[in-house]
Amino acid sequence: MAIRIILRDDHPVLRQKTAEVKNINSGVFRLLDDMRETMREADGVGLAANQVGVSKRILIAAEGEETIYELINPCCELSEGDEVGTEGCLSVPGKYGEVPRSTKIIVTALNREGQKIRLTAEGLLARILQHEMDHLDGILFTDKALRLLDPEELKSED
Repeated sequence: MAIRIILRDDHPVLRQKTAEVKNINSGVFRLLDDMRETMREADGVGLAANQVGVSKRILIAAEGEETIYELINPCCELSEGDEVGTEGCLSVPGKYGEVPRSTKIIVTALNREGQKIRLTAEGLLARILQHEMDHLDGILFTDKALRLLDPEELKSED
């Protein structure tokens, strides 16, 4: 495993729609392992493949300390509810914004074994998955933010 460089918001790869994964092979396994290590090293809760320079429809998302979901070709099948919450991004360091998201989603994807999975997510996990799926479509949280927060506002939320 290796820690990869996380691209910043001005990098053109982050603005491109990613390609569907046709074959799950050793390169995909290595990418998933590297993404996991990179996300942990950066204290993140989610990471899309294009954030580390690979324009493929792959993301990982953490639910707590123990569970990390690896999703290949994820697709949101259902979304319900609306809420606005604070988001940041490893590719947009130091910026945070208020972003509207669905409160509950159902996502279908392939796992690393190539099996189709269906994941129901609510709360923070739903927000993380929506954020990372946006990355796969070339969208950053700053594109959807109702407003960006200044550092003083962030301190008052703690």
